[in-house]
Amino acid sequence: MTRVFSGIQPTGDIHLGNLLGAVRNWVDSQGATDSVFCIVDLHALTIPKDPGEIGERTLELAQVLIACGLDPERVTLFVQSHVHQHAELGWILQCNTSFGELSRMTQFKDKSSRQRDFVSAGLFTYPTLQAADILLYDTEQVPVGEDQRQHVELTRDVAERFNSRFGETFVLPEAVIPPAAARVMDLQNPTDKMSKSAETDAGTILLGDDLARTAKKIRRAMTDSDNEVRWDPAAKPGVSNLLGILGACTGRSPEELAGGYEQYGPLKADTAEAVVALLEPIQSRLGELRADPAETTRLLAGGAEKAREIAVPVLDRVVCNLGLQPR
Repeated sequence: MTRVFSGIQPTGDIHLGNLLGAVRNWVDSQGATDSVFCIVDLHALTIPKDPGEIGERTLELAQVLIACGLDPERVTLFVQSHVHQHAELGWILQCNTSFGELSRMTQFKDKSSRQRDFVSAGLFTYPTLQAADILLYDTEQVPVGEDQRQHVELTRDVAERFNSRFGETFVLPEAVIPPAAARVMDLQNPTDKMSKSAETDAGTILLGDDLARTAKKIRRAMTDSDNEVRWDPAAKPGVSNLLGILGACTGRSPEELAGGYEQYGPLKADTAEAVVALLEPIQSRLGELRADPAETTRLLAGGAEKAREIAVPVLDRVVCNLGLQPR
């Protein structure tokens, strides 16, 4: 099967948009690809955090991903810092990447402009660690949005340079744009994507939210005054957002669903019911995992062992081709 790598930072809570837009694609791909899912806690260090925060969020994220349906028996799910080969290969690739290449990374320009009081060197060099994450697993495909395509292109450039200098070492990965998924917008500001960093949480549904509160948020979602239900994201963003969410939850197209409603009230009620039905089993499983954190730790340890089975031979190949002293 095709080896696919995805890295997920343990920052912030997962919301309905993340679930419908990305996580469900990961769950659905199980069995069809050789999937490697890495919780990239070392990347989260590029922006200052309180002691213990990253560790807590890493455990929480693992529990949420498992509760959403990722099966550690069918995929490789692990924590980046538990496989030290990531950091080792990251340094080697850093020494084979130019200052100019890193200076052109648009995400560094964006993030550094918002971190003026302290811009870490890691924020500048982390694309080389990201390249190591990918190359360490002989990855063939990397599902990314357009904002991350540049990083995969850099990974390919660095891999090709290394292969040219030291002999065939790395598989060249391809960036893959995932199939179109639900684009979930803020319930109160439907021209903006749903985000955990919004000014108010009234338009954001977190996976751990009380379900009665979730239903209430949906019933209070912003629509418009004419009470006409039709799929038209440009002219009717609020109504279209509800139709898109309901469609993603039920497997039906928003256009098809629109024909079944004449008023907003029933649409909001059905959307709330569908979202609650989707989240109920996730929250139930999440409760079980939170009650027994040792089980999640055990599953992550097993995932790290599976990851090392792939990563160790790749790093050995790198060290051999570099001509470093054998270990």
